[in-house]
Amino acid sequence: MPVIQTPQKTKTFLEYGKLEELSHLDPPSESEFFRILQKARELRGLTTEEAALLLACTEEESLRILLETAQWVKNEIYGKRLVLFAPLYISNYCTNDCLYCGFRRSNLRMHRRTLSLEEIAQQTRILLEQGHKRILLIAGESDLQTLSYTLDAIRTCYNVRVPVGSIRLGRDPFKDAGHRTAQIRRINVELAPLDVQGYRALKKAQIGTYVCFQETYDPELYQVMHPSGPKADYRYRLYCMDRAMEGGINDVGIGALFGLGPYRYEVLGLLEHAKHLEETFGCGPHTVSVPRVEPAVGAPLSQNPPKPVRDQDFKKLIAVIRVALPYTGIILSTRERPELRQELFAYGVSQISAGSKTDPGGYGSHEEEASQFTVGDHRTLAEVIDSLIDDGYIPSFCTGCYRRGRVGADFMDLAKPGLIKKFCLPNGLITFAEYLYDFAPPDVLSKGLQLIDSLKNEAPSEVKPFLDEALRRTALGERDLYL
Repeated sequence: MPVIQTPQKTKTFLEYGKLEELSHLDPPSESEFFRILQKARELRGLTTEEAALLLACTEEESLRILLETAQWVKNEIYGKRLVLFAPLYISNYCTNDCLYCGFRRSNLRMHRRTLSLEEIAQQTRILLEQGHKRILLIAGESDLQTLSYTLDAIRTCYNVRVPVGSIRLGRDPFKDAGHRTAQIRRINVELAPLDVQGYRALKKAQIGTYVCFQETYDPELYQVMHPSGPKADYRYRLYCMDRAMEGGINDVGIGALFGLGPYRYEVLGLLEHAKHLEETFGCGPHTVSVPRVEPAVGAPLSQNPPKPVRDQDFKKLIAVIRVALPYTGIILSTRERPELRQELFAYGVSQISAGSKTDPGGYGSHEEEASQFTVGDHRTLAEVIDSLIDDGYIPSFCTGCYRRGRVGADFMDLAKPGLIKKFCLPNGLITFAEYLYDFAPPDVLSKGLQLIDSLKNEAPSEVKPFLDEALRRTALGERDLYL
């Protein structure tokens, strides 16, 4: 176990006095405000100081213009596609005592469970039968959650196959689909910090993105929120992404839990973290997550967060992250209610979970006595996709960049100037077509194909022949075609 250091003695890449000062700036002048947004439209990102000025904005008109700018930046980089995934919780045992989390060690009301490999396989089957292709593997931190168990869980998920092709029509899938099967194409993992050797093992297991949230970048507040357990070591957690990248992990995902400390401070901490990774490894975070504290059984603090974030401020902080880190995927979970999620998609969100369960074994079960937190969006994957189609979004299950090796710095080289859309649009449309043919009811199939037909002409001319041919072959039954 890492040695615990007191916050006062912690020296890191963060300048805490600077973060504190920037988090209390006054709003910028009108000329400075428009200068910053004009720079944002150049897709080069913003400095932490510039982002701090945008976070200070409070006037309704300024916020409207900021949100419009974030929407423009998002569309320039990623277009109309939204990547979909599902979390898969494999254990809720935990040795930490985080005050806001239902998994906390002292929560005696929590029904504890660690899934067997067969149970993990069954959960994966359920997700595949819903149409998912990407999962986020999650577990608490305990002696039961060994690295060996995690690697076995990853292999198990990757090895599951389910027949597809006629599920939506109720016919014999093996007979009708020519023994075509679906499998998980990308496993991201959200696990407690490891040493470099541990990350090398995860890399060898062919994970996608390694995700770990700092929760709060304020070391003193961090100590209050994490009074005991390995997670109490602020510095060890803060530098986990350095170790991950040293261990060969190409893509990492950072995040803060909004509601613990002042949101302006936490956003600036995220941006400085991204800057540190960029300067140290030549590659910033692949994703940034923006969860808000939600009620959790057995975690009293979650019922009344110290610094709750209003919806209007939540929209603002997402917009600021988008314009400050235009190349980075922003992840929004099902913590938020459907109406707000639909609105936030426009302001910078590029990846979303759907049909989520936050307890081990939750898929296929109506019980949620072991959940980490309360879910705000209870819609199924099919219902979320139906709504996305109505709003003109491409529900994407794309894993093309990961499998073509466009990861880490190579991905960033394409994302920063907006060139990644050349791959995102066609690959997103193809995986969307797969979903429609294999899982969608007739009415959703019809309007989904209409959306594809209306959007495919937006593909760059050099990839349009491939896209047209791939869509034709997908309609005939081929799968897993990508640029």
